[in-house]
Amino acid sequence: MISVLVIEDEEQLAKNICRFLSPSGMNVDYATNGTEGLNKVRSLSYDVVVLDYNLPDMDGLTVLDEIKSLDNNIQIIMITGEGNTQIAVNAMKAGALDYLTKPLVLKELKVILEKAATHQKVTNYRDYHHKRAGNNSKINDILGESKAVKEVKDRIAHVIEADDRMQVDMVPPTVLILGQTGTGKELVAKAIHYDGPRKDEAFVEINCTAIPSELLEAELFGHEKGAFTGASQQRKGLFESADGGTLFIDEIGDLSLQLQSKLLKVLEDSTIRRLGDVREKKVNVRIVSATHQNLQEKVEKGEFRADLFYRLKVVAISLPPLKDRENDFDLILNQFLQDFSTKYNRPRLSLSVEAKQRLKSHNWPGNIRELKNCIEQAVLFCQGEQIDVIHLSLPVDMMATKKYLTLPDTGLQLDDVEKALVIQAIEKTGGNTTQAAKLLGISRDTLRYRMQKFKLK
Repeated sequence: MISVLVIEDEEQLAKNICRFLSPSGMNVDYATNGTEGLNKVRSLSYDVVVLDYNLPDMDGLTVLDEIKSLDNNIQIIMITGEGNTQIAVNAMKAGALDYLTKPLVLKELKVILEKAATHQKVTNYRDYHHKRAGNNSKINDILGESKAVKEVKDRIAHVIEADDRMQVDMVPPTVLILGQTGTGKELVAKAIHYDGPRKDEAFVEINCTAIPSELLEAELFGHEKGAFTGASQQRKGLFESADGGTLFIDEIGDLSLQLQSKLLKVLEDSTIRRLGDVREKKVNVRIVSATHQNLQEKVEKGEFRADLFYRLKVVAISLPPLKDRENDFDLILNQFLQDFSTKYNRPRLSLSVEAKQRLKSHNWPGNIRELKNCIEQAVLFCQGEQIDVIHLSLPVDMMATKKYLTLPDTGLQLDDVEKALVIQAIEKTGGNTTQAAKLLGISRDTLRYRMQKFKLK
């Protein structure tokens, strides 16, 4: 529920505003002068203040400045007398979200208040996630003590040290993060931002595969009203949102050639132009990009601009796959088990020897992300206090199967082997078809089909 304070010296008008807005679910209060209004702001919490400029004890701009000094997150809507456009302009410059002229149209006020409520939610959401992301995205949060991971951490530290030595108005060098899916590219990007001198500015991220290519340009550069069908209002893009901070462009290898040329221009002169606009705007954005693709091969095939490739990789950081980080596996595994045991209130949960061996023998094509998801699912499905192989959603290990199955010289019937394995799985799980199917690496429906085929109950 949005909380609104109306500061208006015409008491009847203030009461009418309250009566009109209350049925909309808004919590509305009023004050008849600036001093009373400021006292209420000091003692109570408001999302929006509707503020009249002409108050008996002080002018509205003075009250506006005082409110902003008390709580900069409060949205101000200024009410001015008809024809006082300069006052309205001054109010907007001082931080007012919008203004209305008298005589008031209460329906217009309601629309502006709803816009203010949305703006407040977006601001709170952004501030919360900015702080949360910053608290969980430091270099030390990158798990691992292997040589490869230490080199990654050292490289990040060198980038940050160089940033600290730069002048404030200088644009820092681009960083290109390379690595397979799930190796932690986003975590590295956040560590560069939140441990660096730009940590108090915006960290904005976009995945090039998550947005259709025809919409990606408007998302990055913004657009003017009427720039294309559906552009009903002006909108700034992610480059402007990240001005002073960092823009993380994930899966940049999927960027179209047209957008590659536009991105190159931003890198060359730090200017952007909204769709439908003739004016250019200067931005100071640290660009960090990432991809799991081989950009050098894409350059050779003509699918990626060579000049952009070299501009993006002023600093290149390569992340090792999980299978090449054997010394880190136990550390990462134990951390995930601890995190999810805490999350789901399972403090006594542990891994069986067989489960740990199965985890270590898996190839992990999805890397750390796959391991994380696997452990969370195991914690969810495990009913006892020990996670076993049956709780791990992993495919059948064909290499391990070779240890237990030896094809005799005389041959054998595949159906007989399959039937024997199904029987063993059912017996081992006490007749639980769901767990037996997981043990065999197949779906429950597939297991039931096999049971019917072999006439098993």
